[in-house]
Amino acid sequence: MNLVRSYQSWRRYRETVNELNRLSQRELADLGIARTDIPAVARRTAV
Repeated sequence: MNLVRSYQSWRRYRETVNELNRLSQRELADLGIARTDIPAVARRTAV
């Protein structure tokens, strides 16, 4: 079961990273996110 949960977390992380990377610099700035912060933001959502 832990393997399934780990996979689901990884998928949420990847989906979040991909979605945030599609945003423009302006859209990210509106959200208060720097492009370099994307992995950290995605890790928080994958938990």
